Amino acid sequence: MTTFSSFPMREELKRAVEDMGFENPTPIQAKVIPELLSQPSDIIGLAQTGTGKTAAFGFPLLHHSDVTLKHVQCLVLSPTRELCMQIQEEFKKYGQHMRGLKTVAVYGGVPIGGQIRELKYHPQVVVATPGRLIDLLERKAISLDEVQYVVLDEADEMLNMGFREDIDFILKNTPAREHTWLFSATMSNEVRGIAKRFMKEWKEFSVAAANSTNENIDHQYYVVNHHNRFEALQRLLDFTPGIYGVIFVRTRQDCQDIAEKLMRQGYHVSPLHGDMDQKMRSKVLERFKNRSLQAIVATDVAARGIDVNDITHVINYELPDDPEVYTHRSGRTARAGKSGICMSIVSPKEIGGIRQIERLVKQKFNRSDVPDGAEVIRKRLFHYLEQIETVEPKNNFAEVYQQSIHERFEHMDKDELINKLIYLQLKDVMDSYSEVDDLNAGYENSGRGGARNGSVRLFINLGSKDGITSNEKLLHFITDSTDIEPGLVDRITVREMSSFFNVPGSAAEFISTALSQRKYKGRKVRIEEAEQRTGGQGGGRSYGSRDGGGYGGGRGGYQGRTDGGRGGYRGDRGYSQGGKQGGERRGGQRFSENFRAARGKDSSPNFNRRDND
Repeated sequence: MTTFSSFPMREELKRAVEDMGFENPTPIQAKVIPELLSQPSDIIGLAQTGTGKTAAFGFPLLHHSDVTLKHVQCLVLSPTRELCMQIQEEFKKYGQHMRGLKTVAVYGGVPIGGQIRELKYHPQVVVATPGRLIDLLERKAISLDEVQYVVLDEADEMLNMGFREDIDFILKNTPAREHTWLFSATMSNEVRGIAKRFMKEWKEFSVAAANSTNENIDHQYYVVNHHNRFEALQRLLDFTPGIYGVIFVRTRQDCQDIAEKLMRQGYHVSPLHGDMDQKMRSKVLERFKNRSLQAIVATDVAARGIDVNDITHVINYELPDDPEVYTHRSGRTARAGKSGICMSIVSPKEIGGIRQIERLVKQKFNRSDVPDGAEVIRKRLFHYLEQIETVEPKNNFAEVYQQSIHERFEHMDKDELINKLIYLQLKDVMDSYSEVDDLNAGYENSGRGGARNGSVRLFINLGSKDGITSNEKLLHFITDSTDIEPGLVDRITVREMSSFFNVPGSAAEFISTALSQRKYKGRKVRIEEAEQRTGGQGGGRSYGSRDGGGYGGGRGGYQGRTDGGRGGYRGDRGYSQGGKQGGERRGGQRFSENFRAARGKDSSPNFNRRDND
């Protein structure tokens, strides 16, 4: 097995490795460090966040640095000030025994004067954000004329943040550059474009499939209607006592708003985004690292500076616009061989996004239910009982307080005292969750005037000419796109240019919405209720009357109405009685009951729920 001691590094670096307790390198380190130590060349290193990329380029950089020279020899570009500071701190540890080595970090958000003064002490290594470095170049406070090594760390994120022109400008101002080392989590076209413009023949090192995720991560998603998203977040936080995680949002404004709403309701969280000054950001990170905060609400860019190995949960308040960003987010948990959970809150329209990410990361995600009130209370109870069981009071606690406690409660028996203590602890949770709505979306009525019992026939514009050559292929496409049980789809009819199938009435709108977001072999899917296609295909006829009764011929559709009521089920050839019979359907019955009955399983509140207790 490869060890750090086997690397041909200068002795000062080996001593630092020993002091830091490093023994076995990570996969990216094992591949890159020997290459860059023995025969440095242009390289591209592909590895996810948290896999040890800093050491992979840090040790070789310092190994090749000449401490007797008083000019900048090595430049590291990083996308954020947090990551910049983090790299600088790591370099100080790596080079702690290299006398004469000077490293300086320059980044925005702090006064530039102090950084200019530091640069006057002639550092050999500079770690910089692109914007601040260009500012220093324009002030002639730094020269890159003799830089030999340039590292682009988190290159994909720098390009996502709009730094392409800045990177071009900086690299053009390093005329003596001999080697460029590019590290990225993904190999996008933009990253490859940078490589083609500024690198010689490079070697590429990857530590697995470019877009795979940690196998120790349990990927879960929860389907809720959009207006219930924040309430679902609250419930997941309440259902996960002891959570230590990161809540990802898309924008800085969302970050601030969501964090403030959570703080007002008593959650120990804080926002972390680019509009905060450096002093405040550093304070938030310090509070998070010492666990004064149970979670940080962060944007993708700001989270790049979080270097914590014990994060238990990542919550995607919304899916990222770019599916590849999901791997960055989920990579914040399950570090150093530990396990973790990545939760995503999605609307019915976003299930297609889940499927896209599944294909990208080559893992199947687990659909979970947002817990109901009883489950939240039960989870908090067991958490509190575990705390009581495992707590170790201070040595003199009993001596100081036992007499007072005994005198106060000597009239109570043990069970009464325990009940009162636990009730006092859980009272607020029980009050909050005594009567709460079911937040799970996808199987309920979606606003068509009450739950629709019975079956609805749907038309879809895909047929045998599109490659749907069997009922099984259409069924697979429907279930993969909507995440419903195969048993809920029946009476499939595949035609040349279109197809038909039946689903329970109260699921029809959900299925229609989910499918309409998809494409099949580049063709946009169109779906609607079959009865709306009056006249049908192939010359079918449609008969109707004012009171809603009628007979549908051929593949045509039928639709009759009375008093605003919709008639019953219409099939390829089926009789439908409308009028009051159609308008007086039983309303309000949730589809979850039909759903469970269709599968012949128990419909208790805890049905199909993994017990995390």
